[in-house]
Amino acid sequence: MGRRERKKAATREAIASTALRLFLDRGYRNVSVKDIAAEADVATATLFSYFSGKEEIIFDRNDEVRRALVSAVVDRPTGYSILDALEQWALSTQLVRAADDPDFQAFKTLVLGTPELDAAWRRLWHEHGQTLAETLIAETAGTPGQLSLPEALSLAHAVLDSCDLARSYDQPSEAVSKIFHLLRYGWAH
Repeated sequence: MGRRERKKAATREAIASTALRLFLDRGYRNVSVKDIAAEADVATATLFSYFSGKEEIIFDRNDEVRRALVSAVVDRPTGYSILDALEQWALSTQLVRAADDPDFQAFKTLVLGTPELDAAWRRLWHEHGQTLAETLIAETAGTPGQLSLPEALSLAHAVLDSCDLARSYDQPSEAVSKIFHLLRYGWAH
C-alpha cells in the first residue's frame, strides 16, 4: 500500500473511530454527520467522500466481512472442505472472538438498542447470506455435492447464525464447534 492509500485508510479509520465514540457517548440519534466531521477534523464533504451516511460509518467493516466470507470458501486450502473453511471463518469473526470484549459489547448494545441500526444489521447479515449462498452454488457447481439455491441459503444462514448465536454463550468457540458438528453429521435422534 502506497503513502496515499495509507493516508486515505487512516482518514477513513479516524472518521469511523470518532463516529463510534460519539455514538457511544451521545447515542446514535443525537450525533449528526456534521458533529462527526467536526470532531474528526475533516470537512463534511470529505466525510461524504468516504461514507454515504451515519449507517455506513457504523458498519464500516461490512465490505471487509463480505470479502473474508467469500474468500474463506474460494481461497480455502486444497483438501479443505467448505464446512471446515466456514468453521474457521466463524471462529475468527469478531462476533465470536470478542464476545467478552467490553468495546465490542458497547458496540453491540448500541446496535441492538437502536432500531434503525438493528434493522440495518439484520439487512446486512441477510445480504451476507445471499452472497455466501451464491458463492456456495458457484463453488459446488458440477460436483456430486452441488447445492441448490434452498440448500445453499440454508447452509449460508446456518453459518451466519452460528456466529450470532455463539456470541451469547460463555464459550462462543465451543458453541460454533457444536453447531458445525451438527451441520456436518446431522442430528442422530
